[in-house]
Amino acid sequence: MKEIAFIGVGIMGKSMVRNLMKAGFDLHIYARNVDKVRDVIAEGAKYYDSIKECVSGKEAVITIVGFPKDVEEVYFGEEGIIASSDQGTYLIDMTTTSPSLSEKIYKEGKKKGLRVLDAPVTGGEIGARDGILSILVGGDKEDYQALMPVFEAMGTNINYQGGAGCGQHAKMANQIMIAGTLSGVCEALAYGKAKGLNLDTLISSVKTGAAGSKQLDTFGPKIVADDMNPGFYLKHFVKDMGIAEEEAEESGLHLEILKKVLENYKKLEKEGLGDLGNQALIKYYE
Repeated sequence: MKEIAFIGVGIMGKSMVRNLMKAGFDLHIYARNVDKVRDVIAEGAKYYDSIKECVSGKEAVITIVGFPKDVEEVYFGEEGIIASSDQGTYLIDMTTTSPSLSEKIYKEGKKKGLRVLDAPVTGGEIGARDGILSILVGGDKEDYQALMPVFEAMGTNINYQGGAGCGQHAKMANQIMIAGTLSGVCEALAYGKAKGLNLDTLISSVKTGAAGSKQLDTFGPKIVADDMNPGFYLKHFVKDMGIAEEEAEESGLHLEILKKVLENYKKLEKEGLGDLGNQALIKYYE
């Protein structure tokens, strides 16, 4: 496999494109705003003005866009991915979206002889940049195995989760874990600040013990420095938690921590903080 079309060259996608090119793949990209991708074009990615032109004749198509409506648009538009891809093409949606939508793409793709996988990622901007993403894959196992060289160009923790939609369900579990853990980090730092503790010392003191976590390591120092720049947009986390809540309720689960954290994040989004990073949850306590 050599020729890959890539749609969704944003915070995460841009680094993933670069790592795929470093691994020897030829990258063909589509973006709504060409000015935002001129850097990767200069580095060797070939730009197209339409999805149809971008995906036609390619061996694989990778997408990582923002919201389920964006996934619907790029896959099911009149000149979208399913309509424009050649029979036998691998379609890999790495967006975090609803499992039911991933199942729909799989079913419609199979009707056209396409090989469809849902493969959401975790690891954020740093993981994408360093090529160490965790990739959670759903679909047919033989397709997962065939695409391993592609996945290995972008990540290091790559696991098959099951049939279509299972990658998304695994990502929902991941986001549920993050919601509770990051909320705990923010509450602890808000408490420490209110009691006059040196927050840098506090983080250093607890990070190697039972309270240590990836969320503390990643976001603790940013919170202390009031660095709210996004490695992952707050508005996208609201979207993810909303999907997780819906899926949980469909299974008769009442995930109270997730529900409360989602409410807090929605308040911040309404205040216009959606384009900040997840760590902006600390603003809820200020």
